[in-house]
Amino acid sequence: MGFVKTHDIGDITASLVGSEITVGGWIEDLRKMGKMTFITLRDVSGISQIIVKGDLNESLGELNRQSVISIRGLVQETKARDFAFEVKALEIDILAKAIHPLPVDPIGRIESNIDTRLNHRALDMRNQKTASIFKIRHHVLQSLRSILTEKKFIEITTPKIIGSASEGGANLFSLEYFGKTAYLAQSPQLYKEQMTIGLERVFEISNFYRAEKSHTGRHLSEFTSVDIEAAFMDYNDVMNILEELIIHTYKDISENCITEQQVIGHTVNIPKSPFEKVTYSQCVEELNEAGEKIEFGDDLLDSHLRLLGKKHEGFFFLTDWPMKLKPFYIREKDENPELSRSFDLQYGYLELSSGGTRLHNPEILKTRLAEQDLDPLQFADHLQAFDWGMPPHSGWGLGLDRLLTTLVGIDNVREVVLYPRDPDRLKP
Repeated sequence: MGFVKTHDIGDITASLVGSEITVGGWIEDLRKMGKMTFITLRDVSGISQIIVKGDLNESLGELNRQSVISIRGLVQETKARDFAFEVKALEIDILAKAIHPLPVDPIGRIESNIDTRLNHRALDMRNQKTASIFKIRHHVLQSLRSILTEKKFIEITTPKIIGSASEGGANLFSLEYFGKTAYLAQSPQLYKEQMTIGLERVFEISNFYRAEKSHTGRHLSEFTSVDIEAAFMDYNDVMNILEELIIHTYKDISENCITEQQVIGHTVNIPKSPFEKVTYSQCVEELNEAGEKIEFGDDLLDSHLRLLGKKHEGFFFLTDWPMKLKPFYIREKDENPELSRSFDLQYGYLELSSGGTRLHNPEILKTRLAEQDLDPLQFADHLQAFDWGMPPHSGWGLGLDRLLTTLVGIDNVREVVLYPRDPDRLKP
């Protein structure tokens, strides 16, 4: 027969009882009982029981779990405890056989470690916990785009192959580009700033690259970043947007991904608003009180952030960092030039976002570049935009993968990325 799927399994309702339908999916379970076979068939939308009897049952032959089949059959009521309805098979088409044994058990009866699952990632998507994580990821992306568009942000796409170090950082991947040296972008920072000249409010959701030899559950060489930049806003304004975005996304997932939460075994609790704001200076005081020897101007180490995360649970903003710890494009506070108009968004010890008010005066920007031992000539293309009338602007970058770990209650970003890339993993 020709394979034409008339319904998804999740669409089977009481109104279809007695109707003939065609469904397709993979065999999650199969039980032969004399002259009958019970097939548990799953597709991306749900699961159903298929009853195979008579000559059709005899013709099944050897059929392994996880093989792909299509079924033409009648929808009927069932006495089975786990199903609302079942399908009595009239015709079966075996579309693709699965080998036995499989390298990963998608049902999860036999547990596999994360490396084994990542090595067979496509098959791992048949595991309902894994699939639920990526359904939530899809909804998060939809939610983010929805609220940013509602706030009059325009989505842009910036180059990932660039000709110079975008932020002056050392953690760049370099590559040969038609006889020249190019780099993989670690952020859209300079491009998104330039776009505020004409588009005013822009956002981008894209993959970026950082050549850090980090072996933690929160670092990847290729990661997805959510970035915004907005003209005529200061860092308090974009902090408010970020907080609203987090609350909106949590609420969206809490209400619209109930089944996925149940499968994962984690309930999404909407965070309380407003988020606490803790200044860098306050953090230094708290750390010294806790017995850490830290002075103003020292960067906060992972151990420091873990201590702060125990005191300030959940989401909180860490604001007003020293200027010397921030990139060249961050603007200082007028009342205290040693402090910056900047912030990080923390979830306990985990840094989710970093942002601030940017410099828009080209002369001060050139001075700042020189202070940080960066050559203004390397940033000529960027600096020329400031001579065309650059509005004051602010923005942030948010790690999507890290945000997802907070939503699904898993502390390893590899679980929420389809094919993660880190210093040890380049395949599949």
